[in-house]
Amino acid sequence: MKHLPKHLQPRWRYLAVAVESWPDASVDRRAFQREVWYAAQNLLGDTGSAEVDLTVIAFDRTDGGAQAIVRTRRGSAGEARAALACLDSVDDDPVGLRVLGISGTVRACEEKYIRRPPEAPAKRQVVFENQDRRAVERGVRIDVHTDDAFAGATALDFR
Repeated sequence: MKHLPKHLQPRWRYLAVAVESWPDASVDRRAFQREVWYAAQNLLGDTGSAEVDLTVIAFDRTDGGAQAIVRTRRGSAGEARAALACLDSVDDDPVGLRVLGISGTVRACEEKYIRRPPEAPAKRQVVFENQDRRAVERGVRIDVHTDDAFAGATALDFR
């Protein structure tokens, strides 16, 4: 089978996406891809999601989050961002997504927006609601383990 001429080949854009969740969440690539497809289909319909053609190219999971590169067709980056904004959970774990940037190649996307590995979480003990509790610290964010879930806080909440 012959290749298409260059002017007929599809053009792509690559979105760098930061995924944040609670420290005990287990977000993997397959579940994230499935939820991206469902979000696009629910927002844009069958034909719209097929035109946008969202595909997870790279996925790097860490404790409480991940970094991903999502491929979309050129000219549909706005629809892709809107579909990603509709995603609020992966496998019943709540997630927050942030599009770090858009690029024309995978390499440029990695170099510009996913340069360094995310900060490693530190575990420590804090006093929260007058009790000594376990916490996971990621930069300025602190996730305090309560009785059955996590509560989000910042360093200012403990001073």
